Amino acid sequence: MAQAVEEWYKQMPIITRSYLTAAVVTTVGCSLEIISPYNLYLNPTLVVKQYQFWRLITNFLYFRKMDLDFMFHMFFLARYCKLLEENSFRGRTADFFYMLLFGATVLTGIVLVGGMIPYLSASFAKIIFLSNSLTFMMVYVWSKQNPYIHMSFLGLFTFTAAYLPWVLLGFSILVGASAWVDLLGMIAGHGYYFLADVYPRMTGRRPLQTPSLIKALFADEPVVVARPENVRFAPPPAEEIHQD
Repeated sequence: MAQAVEEWYKQMPIITRSYLTAAVVTTVGCSLEIISPYNLYLNPTLVVKQYQFWRLITNFLYFRKMDLDFMFHMFFLARYCKLLEENSFRGRTADFFYMLLFGATVLTGIVLVGGMIPYLSASFAKIIFLSNSLTFMMVYVWSKQNPYIHMSFLGLFTFTAAYLPWVLLGFSILVGASAWVDLLGMIAGHGYYFLADVYPRMTGRRPLQTPSLIKALFADEPVVVARPENVRFAPPPAEEIHQD
């Protein structure tokens, strides 16, 4: 069993493995009181005035207490982050990292701006960890890129992947979790999907080009599809038939 888990872990692509490891280590460390969540949460005042810039990253690593909700989000993180990195972003690790960076930036911006809007500031002030929202963003992007895959929710009913974010949002509301967290993830995910997939098809322009600096951090190998020699996938030309 331990060997199977180790093999499963080693087979994860680099970004998924790194994020999952950091999330588990951070959450377990807080549960064991080795790390204090007070040093991790998003606090604009401490970031700007005391230069605690690490909070812009650490608030995406802590998934609150280790309960059923934590297990659900670890499953979503391991599954959908892996699916995106291995399929949609196969051979494009830098682009996948840039997607996460875009999502984290959008989520942080929404919370900071929302905290300055009257009547909404109190709700946004309660959002001090955005880890669940970033995970939900990945689920949303995957569902948009694979809308026709048939899925089942706890064996109760079936649906296509296009409705997965809404099913999970309904489940969050049903168990009493904050809908804001999931909605933020959907907003960030839709923003990325529109700019990366929809807008380029409409205009031919790509506003989300991965910066060269980020591409230099990852040595992506081109994906090559091998084709056996002397294998034909179409009838030979008429000239070859006459020559034979």
